[in-house]
Amino acid sequence: MPVINKMKGNETVESRINDIQEDVWGRLENNLNLAGYKMDYPNEIVLAAFKEERILQVFAKDYNGIKLIKEYPFTAFSGELGPKLKEGDRQIPEGIYEVEYLNPNSSFYLSIKVSYPNEFDKLKTELSTITDMGGDIFIHGKSATIGCIPIGDEGIEEVFVLTQKAINNKVKVIISPRDFRTNPEYPNIAGIEWENELYELIEKEIKTLPNNGYNQ
Repeated sequence: MPVINKMKGNETVESRINDIQEDVWGRLENNLNLAGYKMDYPNEIVLAAFKEERILQVFAKDYNGIKLIKEYPFTAFSGELGPKLKEGDRQIPEGIYEVEYLNPNSSFYLSIKVSYPNEFDKLKTELSTITDMGGDIFIHGKSATIGCIPIGDEGIEEVFVLTQKAINNKVKVIISPRDFRTNPEYPNIAGIEWENELYELIEKEIKTLPNNGYNQ
Protein backbone atom coordinates (compact mmCIF):
# COMPACT_ATOMS: atom_id res chain seq x y z
CA MET A 1 0.00 0.00 0.00
CA PRO A 2 1.37 3.50 -0.78
CA VAL A 3 2.73 5.62 2.04
CA ILE A 4 0.24 8.41 2.70
CA ASN A 5 2.09 10.51 5.27
CA LYS A 6 5.83 10.60 4.61
CA MET A 7 6.97 14.20 4.87
CA LYS A 8 7.85 15.89 8.15
CA GLY A 9 5.82 18.89 9.26
CA ASN A 10 3.03 20.07 11.49
CA GLU A 11 0.23 18.68 9.35
CA THR A 12 -0.78 15.09 8.72
CA VAL A 13 -2.76 13.80 5.77
CA GLU A 14 -5.70 13.31 8.13
CA SER A 15 -5.51 16.85 9.55
CA ARG A 16 -5.37 18.33 6.05
CA ILE A 17 -8.32 16.23 4.91
CA ASN A 18 -10.34 17.28 7.96
CA ASP A 19 -9.60 20.94 7.24
CA ILE A 20 -10.47 20.97 3.54
CA GLN A 21 -12.87 18.16 2.71
CA GLU A 22 -16.08 20.06 3.51
CA ASP A 23 -15.12 22.82 1.08
CA VAL A 24 -13.90 20.27 -1.45
CA TRP A 25 -17.16 18.36 -1.29
CA GLY A 26 -19.07 21.60 -1.84
CA ARG A 27 -17.04 22.32 -4.97
CA LEU A 28 -17.14 18.76 -6.31
CA GLU A 29 -20.66 17.69 -5.33
CA ASN A 30 -22.17 18.34 -8.76
CA ASN A 31 -19.23 16.71 -10.57
CA LEU A 32 -19.46 13.63 -8.37
CA ASN A 33 -23.23 13.44 -8.74
CA LEU A 34 -22.88 13.47 -12.53
CA ALA A 35 -20.32 10.65 -12.26
CA GLY A 36 -22.75 8.60 -10.14
CA TYR A 37 -21.36 9.33 -6.66
CA LYS A 38 -24.21 11.05 -4.87
CA MET A 39 -23.18 10.58 -1.24
CA ASP A 40 -19.53 9.59 -1.29
CA TYR A 41 -16.20 9.75 -3.09
CA PRO A 42 -15.09 7.09 -5.60
CA ASN A 43 -12.74 4.45 -4.20
CA GLU A 44 -10.82 4.09 -7.45
CA ILE A 45 -9.57 6.93 -9.63
CA VAL A 46 -7.20 7.54 -12.55
CA LEU A 47 -5.18 10.73 -13.07
CA ALA A 48 -4.28 11.61 -16.66
CA ALA A 49 -2.02 14.55 -17.51
CA PHE A 50 -1.59 15.91 -21.05
CA LYS A 51 1.46 18.10 -21.54
CA GLU A 52 0.58 19.71 -24.87
CA GLU A 53 -2.95 20.57 -23.71
CA ARG A 54 -1.66 21.37 -20.18
CA ILE A 55 -4.61 19.65 -18.57
CA LEU A 56 -4.92 17.13 -15.72
CA GLN A 57 -8.07 15.00 -15.88
CA VAL A 58 -9.40 12.98 -12.94
CA PHE A 59 -11.55 9.93 -13.65
CA ALA A 60 -13.63 7.67 -11.40
CA LYS A 61 -13.50 3.96 -12.15
CA ASP A 62 -15.98 1.31 -10.99
CA TYR A 63 -18.10 -1.58 -12.29
CA ASN A 64 -20.08 0.91 -14.42
CA GLY A 65 -16.94 1.96 -16.27
CA ILE A 66 -14.77 5.08 -16.23
CA LYS A 67 -16.22 8.58 -15.95
CA LEU A 68 -14.60 12.00 -15.95
CA ILE A 69 -14.96 13.82 -12.64
CA LYS A 70 -13.15 17.08 -13.38
CA GLU A 71 -10.19 18.53 -15.21
CA TYR A 72 -7.61 21.03 -14.03
CA PRO A 73 -5.45 23.33 -16.16
CA PHE A 74 -1.75 23.41 -15.39
CA THR A 75 -0.89 26.69 -13.69
CA ALA A 76 2.72 26.57 -14.95
CA PHE A 77 4.82 24.43 -17.28
CA SER A 78 8.47 23.60 -17.87
CA GLY A 79 10.37 21.65 -20.49
CA GLU A 80 8.88 20.41 -23.75
CA LEU A 81 7.29 17.30 -25.23
CA GLY A 82 9.31 14.17 -24.58
CA PRO A 83 10.16 12.01 -21.55
CA LYS A 84 12.33 13.00 -18.63
CA LEU A 85 15.83 11.61 -19.19
CA LYS A 86 18.00 13.02 -16.42
CA GLU A 87 18.16 15.14 -13.30
CA GLY A 88 17.89 18.85 -14.05
CA ASP A 89 16.45 18.64 -17.57
CA ARG A 90 13.26 20.44 -16.42
CA GLN A 91 11.15 17.77 -18.13
CA ILE A 92 7.82 16.47 -16.88
CA PRO A 93 8.09 12.66 -17.19
CA GLU A 94 5.97 10.68 -19.63
CA GLY A 95 4.71 7.21 -18.86
CA ILE A 96 2.43 5.09 -16.68
CA TYR A 97 2.99 5.70 -12.98
CA GLU A 98 1.28 5.38 -9.61
CA VAL A 99 0.81 7.68 -6.64
CA GLU A 100 3.51 6.89 -4.08
CA TYR A 101 2.31 9.08 -1.23
CA LEU A 102 0.57 12.31 -0.26
CA ASN A 103 2.57 15.21 1.21
CA PRO A 104 0.48 17.45 3.52
CA ASN A 105 3.43 19.78 4.22
CA SER A 106 4.60 20.68 0.75
CA SER A 107 6.24 24.04 0.06
CA PHE A 108 3.71 24.11 -2.82
CA TYR A 109 0.83 23.82 -0.29
CA LEU A 110 -0.12 20.15 -0.92
CA SER A 111 1.46 17.60 -3.22
CA ILE A 112 1.07 14.09 -4.60
CA LYS A 113 4.21 12.06 -5.31
CA VAL A 114 4.42 10.36 -8.74
CA SER A 115 6.41 7.11 -9.01
CA TYR A 116 9.02 8.35 -11.50
CA PRO A 117 11.27 6.66 -12.51
CA ASN A 118 9.24 3.53 -13.26
CA GLU A 119 10.62 0.25 -14.61
CA PHE A 120 10.36 1.42 -18.23
CA ASP A 121 12.33 4.58 -17.42
CA LYS A 122 15.02 2.55 -15.66
CA LEU A 123 15.26 0.11 -18.54
CA LYS A 124 15.79 2.86 -21.11
CA THR A 125 18.23 5.06 -19.20
CA GLU A 126 21.83 5.30 -20.35
CA LEU A 127 22.90 6.92 -17.10
CA SER A 128 25.23 5.14 -14.72
CA THR A 129 22.92 5.36 -11.69
CA ILE A 130 19.19 5.70 -11.12
CA THR A 131 19.90 8.79 -8.99
CA ASP A 132 21.11 10.60 -12.12
CA MET A 133 17.60 10.23 -13.58
CA GLY A 134 16.20 12.61 -11.00
CA GLY A 135 13.02 12.19 -9.02
CA ASP A 136 10.75 14.15 -6.70
CA ILE A 137 8.06 14.51 -9.34
CA PHE A 138 4.82 15.78 -7.85
CA ILE A 139 1.38 17.05 -8.72
CA HIS A 140 1.10 20.11 -6.49
CA GLY A 141 -0.46 23.48 -5.76
CA LYS A 142 0.72 27.04 -6.49
CA SER A 143 1.78 28.18 -9.96
CA ALA A 144 5.48 27.47 -10.36
CA THR A 145 7.31 24.32 -11.38
CA ILE A 146 10.47 22.69 -12.68
CA GLY A 147 9.40 19.33 -14.05
CA CYS A 148 6.29 18.84 -11.92
CA ILE A 149 2.55 19.42 -12.54
CA PRO A 150 1.08 22.43 -10.70
CA ILE A 151 -2.70 22.86 -10.67
CA GLY A 152 -3.21 25.71 -8.18
CA ASP A 153 -4.29 25.52 -4.56
CA GLU A 154 -8.00 24.79 -5.01
CA GLY A 155 -7.16 22.22 -7.66
CA ILE A 156 -4.66 20.37 -5.50
CA GLU A 157 -7.09 20.38 -2.56
CA GLU A 158 -9.64 18.55 -4.69
CA VAL A 159 -7.22 16.07 -6.23
CA PHE A 160 -5.55 15.51 -2.83
CA VAL A 161 -8.88 14.54 -1.24
CA LEU A 162 -9.94 12.37 -4.20
CA THR A 163 -6.59 10.59 -4.13
CA GLN A 164 -6.68 10.03 -0.37
CA LYS A 165 -10.12 8.45 -0.63
CA ALA A 166 -8.91 6.06 -3.38
CA ILE A 167 -5.30 5.40 -2.42
CA ASN A 168 -5.87 1.93 -0.95
CA ASN A 169 -6.78 0.72 -4.45
CA LYS A 170 -3.67 2.28 -6.02
CA VAL A 171 -4.02 5.44 -8.10
CA LYS A 172 -2.73 5.23 -11.66
CA VAL A 173 -1.08 8.36 -13.07
CA ILE A 174 -0.81 8.59 -16.86
CA ILE A 175 1.42 11.37 -18.19
CA SER A 176 1.24 11.80 -21.95
CA PRO A 177 2.89 14.27 -24.34
CA ARG A 178 -0.51 14.96 -25.85
CA ASP A 179 -4.04 13.60 -25.87
CA PHE A 180 -3.81 10.68 -28.30
CA ARG A 181 -7.62 10.40 -28.30
CA THR A 182 -7.79 13.61 -30.33
CA ASN A 183 -4.32 13.79 -31.90
CA PRO A 184 -2.88 10.33 -32.64
CA GLU A 185 0.44 11.57 -34.04
CA TYR A 186 3.43 10.59 -31.93
CA PRO A 187 5.98 13.34 -31.30
CA ASN A 188 9.45 12.72 -32.70
CA ILE A 189 11.89 13.17 -29.84
CA ALA A 190 15.49 14.00 -30.66
CA GLY A 191 18.18 11.96 -28.95
CA ILE A 192 16.22 8.74 -28.35
CA GLU A 193 14.98 5.91 -30.56
CA TRP A 194 12.35 4.37 -28.29
CA GLU A 195 9.67 7.07 -28.16
CA ASN A 196 7.24 5.03 -30.29
CA GLU A 197 7.52 2.13 -27.85
CA LEU A 198 6.72 4.48 -24.98
CA TYR A 199 3.87 6.21 -26.77
CA GLU A 200 2.24 2.93 -27.77
CA LEU A 201 2.04 2.03 -24.07
CA ILE A 202 0.65 5.43 -23.15
CA GLU A 203 -1.85 5.50 -26.03
CA LYS A 204 -3.22 2.11 -25.00
CA GLU A 205 -3.97 3.48 -21.53
CA ILE A 206 -5.32 6.82 -22.78
CA LYS A 207 -7.79 5.13 -25.10
CA THR A 208 -9.47 3.36 -22.17
CA LEU A 209 -10.60 6.79 -20.94
CA PRO A 210 -13.74 8.57 -22.12
CA ASN A 211 -13.13 11.60 -24.32
CA ASN A 212 -15.51 14.21 -22.94
CA GLY A 213 -13.26 16.78 -21.35
CA TYR A 214 -11.70 20.19 -21.91
CA ASN A 215 -13.91 22.44 -19.84
CA GLN A 216 -17.21 20.72 -20.42
